[in-house]
Amino acid sequence: MSKVIVAGVDMVKFSKPGKSEPYRVMASTAIKGAIKDAGIDHKLIEQAYAGYVYGDSTSGQSALYDAFQTGIPVINVNNNCSTGSTAIFLARQAVQSGAVECALAFGFEEMQAGALGSHWDDRESPFDNFLKVLDDKGYPEGPLALRCFGAAGHYYMDKYDASADIFAKVSVKTRKHAMNNPYALLNTPMTEEDVMGAPVLYMDYLTRFMCCPPTCGAGAAIICSEAFAKKHGISNGVEIIAQAMTTDTPDTWTDPINLIGSDMTRRAAEQVYNQAGIGPDEVQVVELHDCFTINEVITYEGLGLCGEGESTQFINDGDNTYGGKFVVNPSGGLMSKGHPLGATGLAQCYELVNQLRGNADKRQVEGAKVALQHNLGLGGAAVVTMYRNA
Repeated sequence: MSKVIVAGVDMVKFSKPGKSEPYRVMASTAIKGAIKDAGIDHKLIEQAYAGYVYGDSTSGQSALYDAFQTGIPVINVNNNCSTGSTAIFLARQAVQSGAVECALAFGFEEMQAGALGSHWDDRESPFDNFLKVLDDKGYPEGPLALRCFGAAGHYYMDKYDASADIFAKVSVKTRKHAMNNPYALLNTPMTEEDVMGAPVLYMDYLTRFMCCPPTCGAGAAIICSEAFAKKHGISNGVEIIAQAMTTDTPDTWTDPINLIGSDMTRRAAEQVYNQAGIGPDEVQVVELHDCFTINEVITYEGLGLCGEGESTQFINDGDNTYGGKFVVNPSGGLMSKGHPLGATGLAQCYELVNQLRGNADKRQVEGAKVALQHNLGLGGAAVVTMYRNA
């Protein structure tokens, strides 16, 4: 198969709900920035994949039209919190199959304040099965995401005799990384005491500083073939060397950890390692889906960065930050950079492309040659992508 290259990336700084520009403006800004970064004419783009969760049916077209109008196909994508990476997945498939030589993946979200909620309460929810598992196991009521991830954290602590302070330590690490990222929404330092002393939102341990904030923003990536990159003089591209998307299986409903995508993550990661012929030990930098620090802890194990039940030691040894085995979420992650659902996967791509180019300034991971991306959506989809400097 021909190589697939990320030729250009861009994003806008994420902002709090009510403080952003309209989604159309944010998205078109990111699109034009990615085209400029790739150094190509927009007329060379043959397809576009637009990711968003909250919006009308042709919002992708509306956003793209402010950047350019060339009559190309625009496919609107909604895969919950993994929407951005799903857009990349589809663009990569189009290029790798030979259907096109150059495609655009972009994502955006103009979110509302507060916990995520449904706008479709007049019909059956796709999350009824999730709620049944939590009801059957006796977990307290709460907003869906808070309840799912809160239950998973409680289950993890019980199963592996872990303490809630590991979730606080991840919050502190994440915020420390964000201090070096001008695109991070939250970049003031925190202590474990700050995190543990914040208002408790679920059960007796999950505090506000263990949860990512609702945010608005946009990101974009130009995806092309190796032949296209050579033809158009693209010399700073980053190769997608492997990618996999997985969805739920009957194992999802067996325990709260699988309910939030641990099994999906594990299967996607295994496919990526097999495709690439590269294991986790050869990865230097990781951007993973830390919508709650609970999920970051569980995902260490799902991605094979450490063994099952070994996250406490992994965190205490500093193997998730500079000087350790991996640098996880050098951008500050969803926790500090923010999580506009449709844009998150593109923002992760933006960070890893710049890390592999050596352009990440004070947050640069020394010797970064291979990068891993993990983007997760309840309901469900997990997308794992491996990148290498081309």
